[in-house]
Amino acid sequence: MRGVASNKEVAGKTAFDFFPPQSAARFDAEDQAVMTTGIPLVNREHSTVDASGERRWHLTTKVPLRDPAGEIMGLIGINRDITGRKRAEEQLRLAASALEHAAEGVMISDEHRRIAFVNKAFTRITGYAPEEAIGRDPDFLRSGEHDAAFYEEVWSEIRNAGGWQGEMWRRRKGGDIYPEWRSVSSVKDEAGKTTHYVSVFTDISQLKQDKVRLEFLAHHDALTHLPNRTLFEDRLQEALNRAHRHAGKVGLLFVDLDRFKNVNDSLGHGAGDLLLQAVAERIKECVRKTDTVARLGGDEFAVLLDELAESQHAVNVAEKLRAALAQPFKLSGHELIISASIGISCYPHDGSDPQTLLKNADAAMYRAKEAGRDTYRFFAAEMHTVALDLLVMTNNLRLALERDELLLHYQPVVDLASGKVTALEALLRWKHPELGMIPPVRFIPVAEDSGLIVPIGEWVLKQACAQMKAWEAKGIAPRRIAVNLSARQFKQKDLPQHIAAILDETGLAPQRLELEITESMVMQDPAEAEKVLGQLHEMGIALAIDDFGTGYSSLSYLKRFPIDFLKIDRSFVRDIPGSPDDVAIARAIVALAKSLDLRVIAEGVETEQQLAFLKAEGCEEAQGYLLRKPISAEELEPLLRENARPLITAERQG
Repeated sequence: MRGVASNKEVAGKTAFDFFPPQSAARFDAEDQAVMTTGIPLVNREHSTVDASGERRWHLTTKVPLRDPAGEIMGLIGINRDITGRKRAEEQLRLAASALEHAAEGVMISDEHRRIAFVNKAFTRITGYAPEEAIGRDPDFLRSGEHDAAFYEEVWSEIRNAGGWQGEMWRRRKGGDIYPEWRSVSSVKDEAGKTTHYVSVFTDISQLKQDKVRLEFLAHHDALTHLPNRTLFEDRLQEALNRAHRHAGKVGLLFVDLDRFKNVNDSLGHGAGDLLLQAVAERIKECVRKTDTVARLGGDEFAVLLDELAESQHAVNVAEKLRAALAQPFKLSGHELIISASIGISCYPHDGSDPQTLLKNADAAMYRAKEAGRDTYRFFAAEMHTVALDLLVMTNNLRLALERDELLLHYQPVVDLASGKVTALEALLRWKHPELGMIPPVRFIPVAEDSGLIVPIGEWVLKQACAQMKAWEAKGIAPRRIAVNLSARQFKQKDLPQHIAAILDETGLAPQRLELEITESMVMQDPAEAEKVLGQLHEMGIALAIDDFGTGYSSLSYLKRFPIDFLKIDRSFVRDIPGSPDDVAIARAIVALAKSLDLRVIAEGVETEQQLAFLKAEGCEEAQGYLLRKPISAEELEPLLRENARPLITAERQG
């Protein structure tokens, strides 16, 4: 029942005519109770659902109606629709609950700025319970970080604009000072007079900490906490500006750890990270407080020597760094010994901007690595030319495969007993259309560093096997064809399967192939090397240790690995028989090979005296310019056809 009804509309009607049956029955029962007991029903709240389905709230009063004799003859009922009031109360309750449970702190003050209300978040943030705050002036929360002028500006804006928001420092009950983001609004009555102030605030301590950390990470290395490249270049630029104004000098050291990858590969990246952190600390101990140490990435560090007195000071720091890093590092139960290659560039001689100085120090560092590592080098202008040549060489080599500029020459390997060719070593050559024949010593290191050695090495293997198969078809092939494997090739995943595929494609029997590897290659990961060499040996491929005596020369690995040949390095053959040391080394290698039932091949034989000595000592095979220089397949064919005639004459054989 909604609104005001006329007498005509209600006369003679019952509750069942206005309300749903269930509600009407309840009202009728209440009427009967009042008339029976004479006890009035005053201001009872109840709700009904009208015909539209909307819930309505009512305030009902029912009193008995008596005749002159006092007997109850009926009742008087008063019903008021209070739906609007109930809804307003619900809204107020929800608002109060929202304030009480809000994540933000809420404080309401009266017109005299005395606190009238605080919520739970207020207590959680400030530490003050409601009874400790209500009735007090909010000034007890002041931190002392802001002066009187600040607060006057805040209240001036509240008075003039009706509100203020901004960052403010406050003090907790325990005395801690914290930052908060606060919003203050004034509440006015209908006459425009301010009756209350509502403050809503959030503790932004974590936000501040996160911001500081993000700013730190944006300019520092997360692992070592050293400045990163961005911050380092900024500080370097500032140092250069000062040096320019005062005609001073600035030094820059580019530090790269030698063979750091071995640490990660053998002990894991966790140990590598610990080592980098320890290295960072040692470098910092070697420089002044005014200098800057940065981690540029990976195992690369940089040192900025500000206000450098003279270039010699950069050398002193470099030597100090080398000595510090040479001391053993004890990490996770392991004792590690490392070294570093250091490049040095100085302002103003080697550059006037950060990028140039870094680039030149980097170039000097690579020169230090080329010099054998664990040393330092100053930048020199010719390094630019070297770097440019390297870039051009790399690009040209990348195109050499596509343009069919690579070719193979073959050097005979001669049996010293019969004087006949028993094997051929395939040697890579590069015939550039403009530069002509480029020596292997120039382009092989470039291929190794750039990674091009892998596709080039596969091409060499395929070409050598195909050529050997062609000679087989002509009936002039020697026993085997030898091909050198590079370090990158040897680490190639599924290497035995790759080689098997090439043999299958070319049709060459595995027994016809000899693969040559160096000592350093197999000793980088002996367990994996033993596995790979075992698979190649089972295929029937012959295996040779090239340049024997220049690397580890470990008897233990010779016993473990299925090796067929030892090749005496040319450096030990060159001065035979004049050098007693080389004579002793060659004899020892031959004796070692015989004891292990291995055949010995001598490289670089160029004189009759060398040949005679090697044969007398029991060396089985030899190769070198004395016997034949490396030549093309076409030039080699007549020799192979005449292989019945020994390359070593009876006189040479002694």
